[in-house]
Amino acid sequence: MEGDTANSLARDVLQLHITAEEDSDIAEPDKGDPCTRNEKHLQDISTAFRSAASVLDTGQLVKDPYFTLFEAVGALEIMDPKMDSGFLREGETLEDEFDVLKELLPEEVVGLMDQILCHEMAWHMGHPLSQSLFTSYHIDRLLWPEPKKLEEASFDRQAPVTGNGMLHVVFRAYCLALIKCCDHVHRRVGAEHYYEEEDFVSNLYNRNLLSNFDGAQVEMLLYEAIRFTEQQSKLDEALRRAILARLTLRQRILKAMELDLNLVKANRIQLWKDCVDLLPELSQTQTLGTPVKEAFSVKMQRKLASSVPPRPMVEITFEDAHAFLNNLCRDAADVYLVLDYHGCSNLLNFTYVFQSRKPQPAIYIRCLLQSLIFHDMRVLGKITITTLIYDDLAELVLPADVLLDPANGNVEAPHDPRFQLAEKMSGFVLRIGDPFLDIFRAICMNRSRARRMLCHLVMEWESVQLEAENLDVELRKYTGEKPLTDGGPTGTEIWSFPLSSWAYYYKLRQMEWIVQLGFELAIYQNDELSAMHLSHVAGAKIQHVERIQTFVTRRFRQSKRWSAKHRHSFKQCFSFLEVTLTEASATQWFAISLSKLYTALSHFTLLPSRPQPLPYSTSELRHALRMRPFMQLSIPEVPSYSELTAATSTMSEMERSEGASSAEGQALSILDIADEASKVARKEWEALSKLDAQAARCVDCEEWWRKSIKDVMRACILCSIAIAATKKGVMNAQGKAVRKSLEAEMPADGKSYHDFWVVPKLTIQS
Repeated sequence: MEGDTANSLARDVLQLHITAEEDSDIAEPDKGDPCTRNEKHLQDISTAFRSAASVLDTGQLVKDPYFTLFEAVGALEIMDPKMDSGFLREGETLEDEFDVLKELLPEEVVGLMDQILCHEMAWHMGHPLSQSLFTSYHIDRLLWPEPKKLEEASFDRQAPVTGNGMLHVVFRAYCLALIKCCDHVHRRVGAEHYYEEEDFVSNLYNRNLLSNFDGAQVEMLLYEAIRFTEQQSKLDEALRRAILARLTLRQRILKAMELDLNLVKANRIQLWKDCVDLLPELSQTQTLGTPVKEAFSVKMQRKLASSVPPRPMVEITFEDAHAFLNNLCRDAADVYLVLDYHGCSNLLNFTYVFQSRKPQPAIYIRCLLQSLIFHDMRVLGKITITTLIYDDLAELVLPADVLLDPANGNVEAPHDPRFQLAEKMSGFVLRIGDPFLDIFRAICMNRSRARRMLCHLVMEWESVQLEAENLDVELRKYTGEKPLTDGGPTGTEIWSFPLSSWAYYYKLRQMEWIVQLGFELAIYQNDELSAMHLSHVAGAKIQHVERIQTFVTRRFRQSKRWSAKHRHSFKQCFSFLEVTLTEASATQWFAISLSKLYTALSHFTLLPSRPQPLPYSTSELRHALRMRPFMQLSIPEVPSYSELTAATSTMSEMERSEGASSAEGQALSILDIADEASKVARKEWEALSKLDAQAARCVDCEEWWRKSIKDVMRACILCSIAIAATKKGVMNAQGKAVRKSLEAEMPADGKSYHDFWVVPKLTIQS
């Protein structure tokens, strides 16, 4: 029965095709007649098609064996200009008629160099090559067909190069060097952690960026181009200077990136600084160039191996490209400062402060930093991951401790406790190596991705902490540790748990970063600012560091025979703990101050409201969403919605205060708390700002770190001003609506003194 239906349907479809041909009363047009050649002749088969298809059951499909799914889907895109890259509009040709062998004037060479530079920077910014560099006819001619020898990478593949030196010598060398720079970037980024099409598009569309050729060969072509330009006696001096500046800059960038790729020890910082020094010359001579717009076309996408629909060409201004390249060169020169090792905490601070710079370093620089930090199983190219972690453990929880004694690894007797310590600690380092390095990798991502990775990573550190706690228990029988006893009647024993404490410290740091990045990325709404629990995390950090400090102090006092080396280790540990406590205290008090200020502003509905209500959202659901990264953590316990609501409620503050019998009294009581907290926070930040680079663990990044501290202090001052203005506005209201005497304005995204501290601007209405 099913076969009969299928045969009947096939006959109907065949009859539909025959009928369409027989019923056509339109004569076949004369293909030689230019008047009828482009006319369209249509036959309406809708009725016949519906009749033939009406016998189909639901879900039944008729398919020609030669008409595949790929062709069926492709048919949907045919003749759609948004999807079909081969679609030609009326009068349009398949390719633009541009002659890449056309002789170039010197000013056109300058213009083309600047245009290609703009497309290169667009690729660095995250745009695909198909919308940037690969729209160039000159670049396409050099790369396709793929050259087997560098001599084949020429604009004229058919005949030997003669004459037209500006094109075949100068511009060719510049283009080949630029392509080789892109190859270095592509290989460096591809070797590290990044997110495709979020930071960088690695698709080469079946093109090879001269990866088979050595950079020294291309560099020799640049030398020849420079010598050729210098020998042109008839060339205008200004244009000669412009061309030489661009060739020299490309030479420096090529050499610097080649060294970056191999990570050899050389004076890479100076190379990048030389690039920065050459950039003003480009800006000054940019007006001498003549752009050749016809040398670039979006039609070049038709020649690329791509499954995406045609996209418009990305064109950025020379000013934007110049600024981006300037930042890239400066960041590349600065990033090598990380190679000077001054301890693990200094390395982490350098990475975090460097990545917090505005604008954030380009993806190439961030991947380069990842390579410098960890490459070929070495940290900074000279120390092992074990050394890095041991240094950090000694600085935070285990100064001059037997657990970190390198001599333990020399013991071969299994019954010796030192052998067991070495085995246990080796296993611990092996377990935490990847999670520890993942902290550095997460920081090197773009800011949104960094926060997302930290939200996942903090759960991994929850597991690390639990495993470290079990290991601490096992290690006690080898170290002979004695517990502390509290002063209570029960005499509860308190153990140090050094490895677990270390892991918990880093878990708290990640929680702190997650909340702070939430402020920077403007994730929180205005009515949520008072309830964000940054002060809670900072408070837990203070308690934890004080606990560590207690055990380190106790162990230091247990012996008076510490060697000079051991005393130095304890000194470093105490210094680090003091700085950490000061920073955590400053963060806690500033967070409390802002929370109370926002509580008072919310009480009088002074904060700007949403442009439209959220029909499916409630405060409780938003709280659950914000706390989701921390809900599965054992400690610290995340405040519940009711606890945070009570902490930010004016009524609860009124109940705790005396004499607050009115709305104004409640607000003034809250603002008094905010004012005191702001003053304490400012003193703590000032104390941090007076530290030297070594104490603050910001060697080689001191300038950036001090700028960050200065911005926080400015935010503190603005907070005090806002609190004072709010108090004055409340007192001036005199029973009238406070909204009529005060106006609150939230800073635009990225316009705060510091991205982590969003402080409103209060204006008293006259």
